[in-house]
Amino acid sequence: MERNRTQRSRRIRGTLLAFTAAGSLLLTACSAGGSESHTSNADQHGLPAPAPGRDDRGDSQGFETAPSDDHLSTFALDVDTASYTYARRTLADGRTPDPSTVRAEEFVNSFRQDYRRPDGNGFSVTVDGARTARPDWSLVRVGLATRAAEPAGKRPPAALTFVVDVSGSMDEPGRLDLARQSLDTMTDRLRDDDSVAVVTFSEHAETVLPMTRLGGHRGAVHDAIDGLRAQSSTNLGAGVETGYATAVAGLRKGATNRVVLVSDALANEGETSPDAILRRIDSARREHGITLFGVGVGSNYGDALMERLADKGDGHTAYVSDTDQARKVFCEQLPQNIELTARDAKAQVAFDPHTVAEFRLVGYDDRKVADDDFRDDRVDGGEVGPGHTVTALYAVRTSPGADGHLATATVRWLDPTTRAPHEETGALETGALKDSVWEASPRFQVTAVAAYFADALRAGGTDHGPALPGAPGLTRLAARAATLADVTEDQDVQDLADAIREAHDTDTGD
Repeated sequence: MERNRTQRSRRIRGTLLAFTAAGSLLLTACSAGGSESHTSNADQHGLPAPAPGRDDRGDSQGFETAPSDDHLSTFALDVDTASYTYARRTLADGRTPDPSTVRAEEFVNSFRQDYRRPDGNGFSVTVDGARTARPDWSLVRVGLATRAAEPAGKRPPAALTFVVDVSGSMDEPGRLDLARQSLDTMTDRLRDDDSVAVVTFSEHAETVLPMTRLGGHRGAVHDAIDGLRAQSSTNLGAGVETGYATAVAGLRKGATNRVVLVSDALANEGETSPDAILRRIDSARREHGITLFGVGVGSNYGDALMERLADKGDGHTAYVSDTDQARKVFCEQLPQNIELTARDAKAQVAFDPHTVAEFRLVGYDDRKVADDDFRDDRVDGGEVGPGHTVTALYAVRTSPGADGHLATATVRWLDPTTRAPHEETGALETGALKDSVWEASPRFQVTAVAAYFADALRAGGTDHGPALPGAPGLTRLAARAATLADVTEDQDVQDLADAIREAHDTDTGD
Protein backbone atom coordinates (compact mmCIF):
# COMPACT_ATOMS: atom_id res chain seq x y z
CA MET A 1 0.00 0.00 0.00
CA GLU A 2 1.61 3.23 -1.16
CA ARG A 3 1.52 5.71 1.69
CA ASN A 4 0.89 9.38 1.01
CA ARG A 5 2.97 10.95 3.76
CA THR A 6 2.14 14.51 2.71
CA GLN A 7 -1.31 14.22 4.25
CA ARG A 8 -1.18 14.46 8.02
CA SER A 9 -4.50 13.10 9.25
CA ARG A 10 -4.81 12.60 12.97
CA ARG A 11 -7.69 10.15 12.66
CA ILE A 12 -5.66 7.18 13.88
CA ARG A 13 -8.38 5.58 15.93
CA GLY A 14 -10.95 5.94 13.16
CA THR A 15 -8.81 4.18 10.60
CA LEU A 16 -7.95 1.39 13.00
CA LEU A 17 -11.57 0.70 13.90
CA ALA A 18 -12.29 0.07 10.21
CA PHE A 19 -10.56 -3.24 10.65
CA THR A 20 -11.90 -6.34 12.31
CA ALA A 21 -10.87 -6.60 15.94
CA ALA A 22 -8.79 -9.59 16.93
CA GLY A 23 -10.25 -12.52 18.84
CA SER A 24 -10.63 -12.95 22.57
CA LEU A 25 -7.60 -12.43 24.81
CA LEU A 26 -6.20 -15.72 26.04
CA LEU A 27 -2.78 -15.10 27.56
CA THR A 28 -1.48 -18.62 27.43
CA ALA A 29 2.30 -18.98 27.47
CA CYS A 30 3.53 -21.30 24.74
CA SER A 31 6.86 -22.52 23.52
CA ALA A 32 8.08 -21.53 20.07
CA GLY A 33 7.13 -24.89 18.61
CA GLY A 34 7.87 -25.76 15.02
CA SER A 35 11.21 -23.99 15.11
CA GLU A 36 14.41 -25.86 14.48
CA SER A 37 17.92 -24.74 13.70
CA HIS A 38 21.33 -25.97 12.69
CA THR A 39 24.74 -24.47 12.09
CA SER A 40 26.62 -24.75 8.85
CA ASN A 41 29.70 -23.36 7.19
CA ALA A 42 28.94 -20.65 4.65
CA ASP A 43 30.52 -22.66 1.86
CA GLN A 44 28.01 -25.49 2.16
CA HIS A 45 25.20 -25.36 -0.36
CA GLY A 46 22.43 -27.18 1.43
CA LEU A 47 20.95 -23.91 2.71
CA PRO A 48 18.35 -21.91 0.80
CA ALA A 49 19.63 -18.99 -1.22
CA PRO A 50 17.04 -16.37 -0.26
CA ALA A 51 16.38 -13.14 -2.05
CA PRO A 52 14.50 -9.97 -1.17
CA GLY A 53 10.74 -10.00 -0.89
CA ARG A 54 8.39 -7.42 -2.32
CA ASP A 55 7.09 -4.72 0.00
CA ASP A 56 4.18 -3.62 -2.16
CA ARG A 57 0.98 -2.65 -0.41
CA GLY A 58 -2.49 -2.63 -1.85
CA ASP A 59 -5.49 -0.61 -0.78
CA SER A 60 -6.55 -0.40 2.84
CA GLN A 61 -9.74 -2.38 2.36
CA GLY A 62 -8.21 -5.80 2.07
CA PHE A 63 -4.51 -5.57 2.96
CA GLU A 64 -3.62 -6.67 -0.55
CA THR A 65 0.01 -7.03 -1.58
CA ALA A 66 1.43 -7.90 -4.95
CA PRO A 67 2.46 -11.58 -4.95
CA SER A 68 6.18 -12.08 -4.38
CA ASP A 69 7.73 -13.64 -7.45
CA ASP A 70 10.62 -15.21 -5.55
CA HIS A 71 8.97 -15.76 -2.15
CA LEU A 72 12.18 -14.56 -0.48
CA SER A 73 13.16 -11.60 1.70
CA THR A 74 16.59 -10.17 2.67
CA PHE A 75 17.58 -7.44 5.10
CA ALA A 76 20.48 -6.25 7.24
CA LEU A 77 20.07 -6.74 10.97
CA ASP A 78 19.14 -3.68 13.02
CA VAL A 79 18.95 -3.28 16.80
CA ASP A 80 18.09 0.43 16.84
CA THR A 81 15.37 1.63 19.22
CA ALA A 82 15.43 5.43 18.75
CA SER A 83 12.21 5.62 16.73
CA TYR A 84 10.08 4.07 19.48
CA THR A 85 11.60 6.09 22.32
CA TYR A 86 11.27 9.35 20.36
CA ALA A 87 7.62 8.51 19.58
CA ARG A 88 6.99 8.03 23.32
CA ARG A 89 8.57 11.42 24.04
CA THR A 90 6.45 13.09 21.34
CA LEU A 91 3.22 11.53 22.60
CA ALA A 92 4.05 12.48 26.19
CA ASP A 93 4.33 16.08 24.94
CA GLY A 94 0.80 15.83 23.52
CA ARG A 95 1.83 15.57 19.87
CA THR A 96 1.41 12.84 17.25
CA PRO A 97 4.74 11.59 15.83
CA ASP A 98 5.50 12.44 12.23
CA PRO A 99 4.84 9.17 10.35
CA SER A 100 8.23 9.50 8.64
CA THR A 101 9.95 9.01 12.02
CA VAL A 102 8.04 5.80 12.82
CA ARG A 103 10.11 2.73 11.97
CA ALA A 104 8.19 -0.39 12.92
CA GLU A 105 11.26 -2.59 13.41
CA GLU A 106 12.53 -0.20 16.11
CA PHE A 107 9.21 -0.47 17.95
CA VAL A 108 9.36 -4.27 17.78
CA ASN A 109 13.00 -4.44 18.85
CA SER A 110 12.46 -2.25 21.92
CA PHE A 111 11.16 -5.15 24.01
CA ARG A 112 12.60 -8.16 25.77
CA GLN A 113 12.14 -11.46 23.95
CA ASP A 114 12.00 -15.14 24.89
CA TYR A 115 14.41 -16.61 22.33
CA ARG A 116 16.89 -19.34 23.15
CA ARG A 117 20.44 -18.01 23.21
CA PRO A 118 23.45 -19.75 21.65
CA ASP A 119 26.41 -20.89 23.73
CA GLY A 120 29.09 -19.14 21.67
CA ASN A 121 29.35 -16.26 19.20
CA GLY A 122 26.77 -16.05 16.48
CA PHE A 123 23.02 -16.47 16.63
CA SER A 124 20.19 -18.78 17.51
CA VAL A 125 17.21 -18.68 15.14
CA THR A 126 13.59 -18.97 16.27
CA VAL A 127 10.68 -18.93 13.82
CA ASP A 128 7.10 -18.96 15.09
CA GLY A 129 3.74 -17.53 14.11
CA ALA A 130 0.05 -17.18 14.79
CA ARG A 131 -3.10 -16.64 12.76
CA THR A 132 -4.86 -13.27 12.79
CA ALA A 133 -8.59 -12.56 12.79
CA ARG A 134 -8.41 -12.02 9.02
CA PRO A 135 -8.85 -15.31 7.13
CA ASP A 136 -5.63 -16.89 5.79
CA TRP A 137 -3.46 -14.10 7.25
CA SER A 138 -0.86 -14.79 9.92
CA LEU A 139 1.92 -12.95 11.69
CA VAL A 140 5.27 -14.78 11.49
CA ARG A 141 8.09 -13.82 13.84
CA VAL A 142 11.74 -14.43 13.00
CA GLY A 143 13.80 -14.10 16.17
CA LEU A 144 17.60 -13.95 16.33
CA ALA A 145 19.53 -13.92 19.59
CA THR A 146 23.20 -13.64 20.52
CA ARG A 147 24.81 -15.14 23.61
CA ALA A 148 24.36 -13.45 26.95
CA ALA A 149 26.77 -10.63 27.69
CA GLU A 150 29.87 -11.53 29.65
CA PRO A 151 30.57 -9.86 32.99
CA ALA A 152 32.29 -6.53 32.45
CA GLY A 153 35.66 -7.91 33.51
CA LYS A 154 35.70 -10.55 30.74
CA ARG A 155 35.03 -8.37 27.70
CA PRO A 156 37.83 -6.80 25.61
CA PRO A 157 38.90 -3.29 26.66
CA ALA A 158 37.07 -0.38 25.08
CA ALA A 159 38.38 2.79 23.43
CA LEU A 160 35.40 5.18 23.30
CA THR A 161 35.45 8.62 21.69
CA PHE A 162 32.55 10.70 23.01
CA VAL A 163 31.53 13.29 20.40
CA VAL A 164 29.24 15.75 22.16
CA ASP A 165 27.06 18.41 20.56
CA VAL A 166 27.55 21.72 22.45
CA SER A 167 25.58 23.91 20.02
CA GLY A 168 23.08 26.47 21.27
CA SER A 169 20.10 24.15 20.78
CA MET A 170 21.66 21.74 23.30
CA ASP A 171 21.12 24.28 26.09
CA GLU A 172 17.48 23.20 26.42
CA PRO A 173 16.79 21.14 29.57
CA GLY A 174 17.08 17.44 28.87
CA ARG A 175 19.86 17.81 26.31
CA LEU A 176 23.41 18.82 27.30
CA ASP A 177 22.68 18.52 31.02
CA LEU A 178 21.42 14.97 30.47
CA ALA A 179 24.44 14.20 28.28
CA ARG A 180 26.87 15.34 30.99
CA GLN A 181 25.13 13.29 33.65
CA SER A 182 25.01 10.21 31.40
CA LEU A 183 28.66 10.39 30.39
CA ASP A 184 29.73 10.88 33.99
CA THR A 185 27.78 7.75 34.97
CA MET A 186 29.21 5.80 32.04
CA THR A 187 32.75 6.85 32.96
CA ASP A 188 32.31 5.57 36.51
CA ARG A 189 31.16 2.19 35.20
CA LEU A 190 33.98 1.63 32.72
CA ARG A 191 37.07 -0.36 33.71
CA ASP A 192 40.52 1.00 34.47
CA ASP A 193 41.88 -0.53 31.24
CA ASP A 194 39.23 1.22 29.13
CA SER A 195 40.05 4.49 27.38
CA VAL A 196 37.97 7.61 26.72
CA ALA A 197 38.41 10.64 24.49
CA VAL A 198 36.10 13.68 24.39
CA VAL A 199 35.37 15.78 21.29
CA THR A 200 32.94 18.72 21.21
CA PHE A 201 31.38 20.55 18.31
CA SER A 202 29.29 23.65 17.74
CA GLU A 203 30.42 25.99 14.95
CA HIS A 204 33.77 24.19 15.03
CA ALA A 205 34.97 20.87 16.44
CA GLU A 206 37.59 20.46 19.15
CA THR A 207 39.32 17.53 20.83
CA VAL A 208 38.86 18.40 24.50
CA LEU A 209 40.55 15.22 25.77
CA PRO A 210 42.70 12.85 23.68
CA MET A 211 42.36 9.11 24.20
CA THR A 212 43.06 8.58 27.91
CA ARG A 213 43.25 5.39 29.98
CA LEU A 214 40.78 5.60 32.84
CA GLY A 215 43.07 3.96 35.38
CA GLY A 216 44.38 6.86 37.47
CA HIS A 217 42.80 9.47 35.15
CA ARG A 218 39.06 9.34 35.84
CA GLY A 219 39.21 12.81 37.35
CA ALA A 220 40.54 14.27 34.09
CA VAL A 221 37.73 12.59 32.15
CA HIS A 222 35.09 13.90 34.57
CA ASP A 223 36.58 17.40 34.36
CA ALA A 224 36.35 17.32 30.55
CA ILE A 225 32.72 16.16 30.69
CA ASP A 226 31.65 18.56 33.42
CA GLY A 227 33.18 21.47 31.51
CA LEU A 228 30.88 21.03 28.51
CA ARG A 229 28.90 24.22 27.84
CA ALA A 230 26.47 25.13 25.04
CA GLN A 231 27.83 27.58 22.48
CA SER A 232 26.57 28.46 18.97
CA SER A 233 25.58 26.66 15.74
CA THR A 234 25.66 22.93 14.93
CA ASN A 235 28.47 21.73 12.66
CA LEU A 236 27.73 18.04 13.11
CA GLY A 237 29.85 17.05 10.12
CA ALA A 238 32.96 18.61 11.66
CA GLY A 239 32.19 16.90 14.95
CA VAL A 240 31.92 13.44 13.42
CA GLU A 241 35.02 13.94 11.28
CA THR A 242 37.09 15.18 14.23
CA GLY A 243 35.70 12.41 16.40
CA TYR A 244 36.84 9.72 13.99
CA ALA A 245 40.25 11.39 13.57
CA THR A 246 40.62 11.38 17.36
CA ALA A 247 39.55 7.73 17.51
CA VAL A 248 42.14 6.80 14.86
CA ALA A 249 44.86 8.72 16.69
CA GLY A 250 44.02 6.83 19.89
CA LEU A 251 43.31 3.49 18.22
CA ARG A 252 43.97 0.49 20.45
CA LYS A 253 44.62 -2.91 18.95
CA GLY A 254 42.67 -5.69 20.62
CA ALA A 255 40.12 -3.19 21.94
CA THR A 256 36.65 -2.22 20.72
CA ASN A 257 37.10 1.18 19.13
CA ARG A 258 33.84 3.11 18.95
CA VAL A 259 32.62 6.68 18.42
CA VAL A 260 29.66 7.68 20.62
CA LEU A 261 27.82 10.66 19.12
CA VAL A 262 25.49 12.56 21.49
CA SER A 263 23.42 15.18 19.68
CA ASP A 264 19.98 16.53 18.79
CA ALA A 265 21.19 16.12 15.16
CA LEU A 266 19.89 19.52 14.10
CA ALA A 267 22.81 20.27 11.78
CA ASN A 268 22.80 23.85 10.43
CA GLU A 269 26.48 24.58 9.75
CA GLY A 270 29.08 23.04 7.45
CA GLU A 271 28.31 19.68 5.88
CA THR A 272 24.72 18.60 6.67
CA SER A 273 24.30 15.67 4.27
CA PRO A 274 24.72 12.33 6.07
CA ASP A 275 26.18 10.66 2.96
CA ALA A 276 28.77 13.42 2.56
CA ILE A 277 29.67 13.17 6.25
CA LEU A 278 30.05 9.42 5.93
CA ARG A 279 32.35 9.76 2.93
CA ARG A 280 34.73 11.86 5.04
CA ILE A 281 35.09 9.09 7.62
CA ASP A 282 34.90 6.14 5.26
CA SER A 283 38.56 5.13 5.46
CA ALA A 284 38.62 5.29 9.28
CA ARG A 285 35.43 3.24 9.43
CA ARG A 286 36.50 0.56 6.98
CA GLU A 287 40.23 0.30 7.60
CA HIS A 288 40.10 0.43 11.37
CA GLY A 289 36.63 -1.02 12.06
CA ILE A 290 35.55 1.96 14.15
CA THR A 291 31.80 1.80 14.66
CA LEU A 292 29.28 4.48 15.59
CA PHE A 293 26.75 4.60 18.43
CA GLY A 294 24.35 7.53 18.04
CA VAL A 295 22.44 8.85 21.05
CA GLY A 296 19.67 11.32 20.25
CA VAL A 297 18.37 13.94 22.69
CA GLY A 298 15.86 16.80 22.64
CA SER A 299 12.17 17.28 21.91
CA ASN A 300 13.08 18.60 18.45
CA TYR A 301 15.36 15.91 17.11
CA GLY A 302 16.96 15.30 13.70
CA ASP A 303 15.87 11.68 13.52
CA ALA A 304 16.53 11.12 9.81
CA LEU A 305 20.11 12.41 9.95
CA MET A 306 21.08 10.38 13.02
CA GLU A 307 19.44 7.22 11.70
CA ARG A 308 21.21 7.49 8.35
CA LEU A 309 24.59 8.08 9.98
CA ALA A 310 24.21 5.03 12.22
CA ASP A 311 22.85 2.71 9.53
CA LYS A 312 25.61 3.52 7.07
CA GLY A 313 28.27 3.93 9.77
CA ASP A 314 28.07 0.31 10.95
CA GLY A 315 26.38 1.37 14.14
CA HIS A 316 23.20 1.83 16.16
CA THR A 317 20.99 4.60 17.45
CA ALA A 318 19.10 5.16 20.68
CA TYR A 319 17.16 8.11 22.04
CA VAL A 320 16.97 9.44 25.60
CA SER A 321 14.70 12.05 27.15
CA ASP A 322 15.10 11.45 30.88
CA THR A 323 17.51 10.01 33.42
CA ASP A 324 15.92 6.55 33.45
CA GLN A 325 16.29 6.20 29.68
CA ALA A 326 19.81 7.61 29.83
CA ARG A 327 20.79 5.07 32.46
CA LYS A 328 19.39 2.26 30.30
CA VAL A 329 21.20 3.43 27.17
CA PHE A 330 24.58 4.28 28.72
CA CYS A 331 24.71 1.59 31.39
CA GLU A 332 22.98 -1.29 29.56
CA GLN A 333 22.82 -0.77 25.79
CA LEU A 334 26.21 0.86 25.27
CA PRO A 335 28.09 -1.79 27.26
CA GLN A 336 26.39 -4.41 25.06
CA ASN A 337 27.80 -2.57 22.07
CA ILE A 338 31.34 -2.38 23.41
CA GLU A 339 31.92 -5.98 22.37
CA LEU A 340 30.82 -7.32 18.99
CA THR A 341 29.82 -10.93 18.37
CA ALA A 342 28.90 -10.49 14.70
CA ARG A 343 29.79 -8.14 11.88
CA ASP A 344 27.84 -7.48 8.67
CA ALA A 345 24.97 -9.70 9.80
CA LYS A 346 22.14 -10.22 7.31
CA ALA A 347 18.98 -12.32 7.37
CA GLN A 348 17.03 -14.02 4.61
CA VAL A 349 13.64 -15.65 4.87
CA ALA A 350 12.51 -18.14 2.23
CA PHE A 351 8.73 -18.62 2.10
CA ASP A 352 7.49 -21.87 0.57
CA PRO A 353 5.55 -21.01 -2.63
CA HIS A 354 3.38 -24.11 -2.16
CA THR A 355 1.91 -22.76 1.08
CA VAL A 356 2.45 -18.97 0.98
CA ALA A 357 0.51 -16.78 -1.43
CA GLU A 358 2.03 -13.45 -0.37
CA PHE A 359 3.91 -11.77 2.45
CA ARG A 360 5.29 -8.45 3.65
CA LEU A 361 8.16 -7.63 5.98
CA VAL A 362 7.09 -5.15 8.65
CA GLY A 363 9.59 -2.28 8.66
CA TYR A 364 13.27 -2.54 7.73
CA ASP A 365 12.57 -0.20 4.81
CA ASP A 366 16.08 1.26 4.97
CA ARG A 367 17.80 -2.05 5.66
CA LYS A 368 16.83 -4.14 2.65
CA VAL A 369 19.60 -6.03 0.85
CA ALA A 370 19.58 -7.40 -2.69
CA ASP A 371 19.24 -11.17 -2.85
CA ASP A 372 22.48 -11.62 -4.76
CA ASP A 373 24.31 -9.71 -2.03
CA PHE A 374 23.35 -12.01 0.83
CA ARG A 375 26.56 -14.03 0.58
CA ASP A 376 28.63 -11.14 -0.76
CA ASP A 377 30.55 -10.26 2.39
CA ARG A 378 31.69 -6.95 0.92
CA VAL A 379 28.12 -5.69 1.34
CA ASP A 380 27.40 -4.05 4.69
CA GLY A 381 25.11 -5.75 7.16
CA GLY A 382 24.46 -4.98 10.81
CA GLU A 383 26.87 -5.09 13.76
CA VAL A 384 25.49 -6.99 16.76
CA GLY A 385 26.85 -7.49 20.27
CA PRO A 386 26.23 -9.95 23.10
CA GLY A 387 22.88 -9.87 24.86
CA HIS A 388 21.04 -8.63 21.78
CA THR A 389 17.91 -9.95 20.13
CA VAL A 390 16.70 -9.00 16.66
CA THR A 391 13.09 -9.53 15.63
CA ALA A 392 11.55 -9.37 12.17
CA LEU A 393 7.79 -9.66 11.81
CA TYR A 394 6.04 -10.68 8.62
CA ALA A 395 2.40 -10.51 7.57
CA VAL A 396 1.85 -13.74 5.63
CA ARG A 397 -1.16 -14.94 3.61
CA THR A 398 -1.23 -18.69 3.24
CA SER A 399 -2.97 -20.44 0.39
CA PRO A 400 -6.43 -21.76 1.39
CA GLY A 401 -6.04 -25.17 3.01
CA ALA A 402 -2.23 -24.98 2.86
CA ASP A 403 -0.41 -27.57 4.94
CA GLY A 404 3.31 -28.23 5.29
CA HIS A 405 6.50 -26.20 5.24
CA LEU A 406 5.94 -22.46 5.55
CA ALA A 407 9.31 -20.70 5.84
CA THR A 408 13.03 -21.09 6.45
CA ALA A 409 15.05 -18.23 7.95
CA THR A 410 18.83 -17.95 7.53
CA VAL A 411 21.18 -15.50 9.24
CA ARG A 412 24.72 -14.93 7.96
CA TRP A 413 27.45 -13.05 9.79
CA LEU A 414 31.21 -12.57 9.91
CA ASP A 415 33.30 -13.41 12.95
CA PRO A 416 34.34 -10.00 14.37
CA THR A 417 37.99 -11.09 14.71
CA THR A 418 38.71 -13.50 11.86
CA ARG A 419 36.03 -12.27 9.42
CA ALA A 420 35.15 -15.91 8.74
CA PRO A 421 31.53 -16.28 7.55
CA HIS A 422 28.97 -18.39 9.40
CA GLU A 423 25.28 -19.21 8.94
CA GLU A 424 22.42 -20.52 11.06
CA THR A 425 18.88 -21.47 10.06
CA GLY A 426 15.44 -22.05 11.56
CA ALA A 427 12.18 -23.28 10.04
CA LEU A 428 8.41 -23.13 10.57
CA GLU A 429 5.59 -25.47 9.49
CA THR A 430 1.99 -24.38 8.97
CA GLY A 431 0.91 -26.83 11.68
CA ALA A 432 2.95 -24.90 14.26
CA LEU A 433 0.99 -21.68 13.74
CA LYS A 434 -1.05 -20.79 16.81
CA ASP A 435 -4.76 -20.46 16.18
CA SER A 436 -4.75 -16.80 17.25
CA VAL A 437 -2.18 -14.07 17.83
CA TRP A 438 -3.81 -13.63 21.22
CA GLU A 439 -3.22 -17.28 22.12
CA ALA A 440 0.51 -17.14 21.37
CA SER A 441 3.19 -16.63 24.00
CA PRO A 442 3.08 -13.31 25.88
CA ARG A 443 6.30 -12.13 24.23
CA PHE A 444 4.89 -12.89 20.78
CA GLN A 445 1.82 -10.86 21.72
CA VAL A 446 4.02 -7.94 22.85
CA THR A 447 5.72 -8.07 19.43
CA ALA A 448 2.33 -7.95 17.72
CA VAL A 449 1.09 -5.05 19.87
CA ALA A 450 4.24 -3.03 19.16
CA ALA A 451 3.91 -3.66 15.42
CA TYR A 452 0.19 -2.79 15.38
CA PHE A 453 0.95 0.40 17.30
CA ALA A 454 3.68 1.47 14.88
CA ASP A 455 1.37 0.70 11.98
CA ALA A 456 -1.37 2.86 13.52
CA LEU A 457 0.99 5.81 13.95
CA ARG A 458 2.17 5.51 10.36
CA ALA A 459 -1.43 5.31 9.13
CA GLY A 460 -2.09 8.61 10.89
CA GLY A 461 -0.29 10.43 8.08
CA THR A 462 -2.34 8.93 5.22
CA ASP A 463 -5.89 8.50 3.94
CA HIS A 464 -5.50 4.73 4.24
CA GLY A 465 -6.12 2.33 7.06
CA PRO A 466 -3.47 0.17 8.70
CA ALA A 467 -1.53 -2.34 6.64
CA LEU A 468 -1.34 -5.17 9.16
CA PRO A 469 -4.16 -7.72 9.20
CA GLY A 470 -6.32 -8.20 12.28
CA ALA A 471 -5.51 -4.81 13.82
CA PRO A 472 -7.58 -3.92 16.90
CA GLY A 473 -8.46 -0.31 17.69
CA LEU A 474 -6.22 1.74 19.95
CA THR A 475 -8.51 1.23 22.95
CA ARG A 476 -8.33 -2.57 22.65
CA LEU A 477 -4.64 -2.43 21.82
CA ALA A 478 -3.92 -0.46 24.99
CA ALA A 479 -5.97 -2.95 27.03
CA ARG A 480 -4.00 -5.88 25.60
CA ALA A 481 -0.72 -4.13 26.37
CA ALA A 482 -1.83 -3.44 29.95
CA THR A 483 -2.79 -7.10 30.45
CA LEU A 484 0.53 -8.21 28.98
CA ALA A 485 2.35 -5.85 31.35
CA ASP A 486 0.72 -7.65 34.27
CA VAL A 487 1.50 -11.09 32.84
CA THR A 488 5.15 -10.31 32.03
CA GLU A 489 5.70 -8.00 35.03
CA ASP A 490 7.64 -5.81 32.61
CA GLN A 491 7.67 -2.03 33.08
CA ASP A 492 8.63 -1.54 29.43
CA VAL A 493 5.36 -3.19 28.38
CA GLN A 494 3.44 -0.97 30.80
CA ASP A 495 5.13 2.04 29.18
CA LEU A 496 3.91 0.72 25.82
CA ALA A 497 0.33 0.57 27.14
CA ASP A 498 0.66 4.14 28.41
CA ALA A 499 1.98 5.35 25.04
CA ILE A 500 -0.94 3.74 23.19
CA ARG A 501 -3.40 5.47 25.54
CA GLU A 502 -1.63 8.78 24.94
CA ALA A 503 -1.92 8.25 21.17
CA HIS A 504 -5.64 7.62 21.61
CA ASP A 505 -6.08 10.72 23.77
CA THR A 506 -4.08 12.87 21.33
CA ASP A 507 -6.23 11.64 18.45
CA THR A 508 -9.54 12.24 20.22
CA GLY A 509 -8.45 15.42 22.01
CA ASP A 510 -9.20 13.92 25.43
